[in-house]
Amino acid sequence: MDMVGSYDIPAPRQQVWLALNDPEVLKACLPGCQSFEKTSDTDMKAAVVMKIGPVKATFAGNVKLSDIEPARGYRITGEGSGGMAGFAKGGAVVRLEDIPVGTRLTYEAKADIGGKIAQLGARLIDGVAKKMADDFFGAFSARFGPMEAVAAEPAAKPGFWSWLIGLWGWMVGTKAA
Repeated sequence: MDMVGSYDIPAPRQQVWLALNDPEVLKACLPGCQSFEKTSDTDMKAAVVMKIGPVKATFAGNVKLSDIEPARGYRITGEGSGGMAGFAKGGAVVRLEDIPVGTRLTYEAKADIGGKIAQLGARLIDGVAKKMADDFFGAFSARFGPMEAVAAEPAAKPGFWSWLIGLWGWMVGTKAA
């Protein structure tokens, strides 16, 4: 499974970098995370409860950071086991760059899975992985203040406001006729 994503975060790059390396921030943002511990400057371990279709399991895993460029990015490699549910292993390259409204975080990730979860089908697994990434980065971005919420609102509100204005126009037009 391959995933690519990009998120604009309304904070300076150094602040985003510090948060990306803070175990408490990562634990709070990772859906289903039960524990997250930094065991060295480059190694971490975590336990995450996941539900993919009918399979629910706690995955315990280790993560290693490499190719570290402070405030610019790093490579993440890791693997986890969910017992009878299966295993996952993979990695990602995370990059940070300055943009006018803060920092753009981009990632490219690859993962291999096996066991019961692999039998559920790529479409279901890809959907869950994408949702987890969106949930994580949504929670991560929200930690930096209301600018993220403001950035998200225009996409949601124009449809409602256009509908309301259209309804009002229709009602006024109907009454005039």
